[in-house]
Amino acid sequence: MVRIISNERLQRILSHFEFIEARLNEGVNQSDLVSLSKEYAELKPVCELIEKFRKITNELSEARELANDPEFKNIATDEASKLKSSLDTLEKELHVALLPRDDNDRRPVLLELRAGTGGDEAALFVSDLLRMYERYAEISGWKRDLISQTNSQLGGIKEVVLSISGENVFSRLKFESGVHRVQRVPETESGGRVHTSAATVAVLPTAEEVDVDIPTSDIRVDTMRASGAGGQHVNTTDSAVRITHLPTGIVVISSEKSQHQNRAKAMEVLRTRLYDLNRCSLETERADSRRKQVGTGDRSERIRTYNFPQGRITDHRINYTIYKLEQFLGGELDEMINKLIADDQAKQIAEFDDC
Repeated sequence: MVRIISNERLQRILSHFEFIEARLNEGVNQSDLVSLSKEYAELKPVCELIEKFRKITNELSEARELANDPEFKNIATDEASKLKSSLDTLEKELHVALLPRDDNDRRPVLLELRAGTGGDEAALFVSDLLRMYERYAEISGWKRDLISQTNSQLGGIKEVVLSISGENVFSRLKFESGVHRVQRVPETESGGRVHTSAATVAVLPTAEEVDVDIPTSDIRVDTMRASGAGGQHVNTTDSAVRITHLPTGIVVISSEKSQHQNRAKAMEVLRTRLYDLNRCSLETERADSRRKQVGTGDRSERIRTYNFPQGRITDHRINYTIYKLEQFLGGELDEMINKLIADDQAKQIAEFDDC
């Protein structure tokens, strides 16, 4: 059962919001203005929710008191029941609103898809996943930018890296990281047997230059002939850029037409991967101390199965199944993503109640 939020905690939030509002009204320097305005924007909807919660709490108390009067008992009891239901809903919303914010939620992401076990069939599955995420990005109004792509011989994709930017991209996609498994009959299978293949998905919040400092001495930059996505520009110019981060051994390649753009993109990818290493390390520490099981960046376990014969998608972390495989692969991911977010929020609330 969710613990009732104390009036003292709600009052502290309201008082802090009033303090920020007063600071903004009296005028502050530019650096303080940016940070205070951001905090004000984040706290305003929470404070509106608190005020609504308090208003309904008072109305419920009045209705219950009125129910003691025989003349108004039936009407007041009915009203109290409705107010109690509204209050329960509001309390759940408040618990979610008061959860600690993930600073990465508003960031763009690098989406990395790689074929796993299953050979050519796994590469074809990566193609399916790429179309799925591109369609979801389009539905969500996000911008997509291809960083690199390596194709297989049968028309699949061995590996692809995509940049996605827009509103709350990481918050919507962060639970997609992990091993995705597909069960279907390959076109080349004459016996009609179902094969199982896998692909890995990594969703990394994009790092900015201020997040990660990379000394020039830590990297080696090589240029080579670009093959381009889908095989364009083959052997036309030495424009592709490969950057090796010497301390970690991380290698990043960008292979579009412009060498200057490739270097910039490769550095962005490298910063993001280094940022993710540090982020996942911190997440693992938090997981150990707070028993957090979702969103740790652990990509070693199977998280979802796409079963074509049965037309279903099952997410094993929340044991949730959707029988809309075609629509799901067409980018209709919101139902599953909303379930994953709700599950994560419920676990966080339970953890804070246990503390």
